[in-house]
Amino acid sequence: MRDLLPATVAVAVAGPDDWVGELLAAEQACLGERAVQTRRRDFTAGRICARRAMAGLGLPPAAVPAAADRAPVWPAGVVGSITHTTGYCAAAAARSTEFRSVGMDAERHREVNEGVRRLVLLPEEEEACARLPRGISWPVVLFSAKETVYKVWYPIVGSWLDFHDARLELDPDAGTFTARIAPARVDAAAVTDPPATVSGRFVVADGLVRTAAVLPLR
Repeated sequence: MRDLLPATVAVAVAGPDDWVGELLAAEQACLGERAVQTRRRDFTAGRICARRAMAGLGLPPAAVPAAADRAPVWPAGVVGSITHTTGYCAAAAARSTEFRSVGMDAERHREVNEGVRRLVLLPEEEEACARLPRGISWPVVLFSAKETVYKVWYPIVGSWLDFHDARLELDPDAGTFTARIAPARVDAAAVTDPPATVSGRFVVADGLVRTAAVLPLR
């Protein structure tokens, strides 16, 4: 994941002990007593990685609690992103004086059925996948990239972004993607400079699809 983001974005990937590490009080309060073990492990690894990423920026330890919609609440002056999938967790953090937003996502590399493809892909994206080199599950790459785009979008706009609201183009040789966003349900007048385009990078390796993107300051 480190190679997918600019050098001024700090990245931390969970090690074996991070899934059972210690949470700060504000983070622990977000889990509650009924959190299942899988949720607890993912949340714990994500917050420990988040604090490690912030330390990489030279910042002191600070809690990263969750909002009601489970989105991480970063300290003032920090933008960041957390991702986890089976056996993998990572976090990225950057100063808000350098970037408007940061997004990242990781997914297990696998084939997906037609129903999932219809949910995620626009017809033109489905056609583009058929023309790309074999050996990679391109729908999963697109799914992950759209998750990253959503994580870039949401902290700025504060509204839902449907999979079909972002049209993606992949460059398999460069390992890059570009998303053009045309949401159907956003009051543009209520948002200052909502992003219309998000560009990022992807890699498929070690059984994982990883995607990441930043939105620069204008």
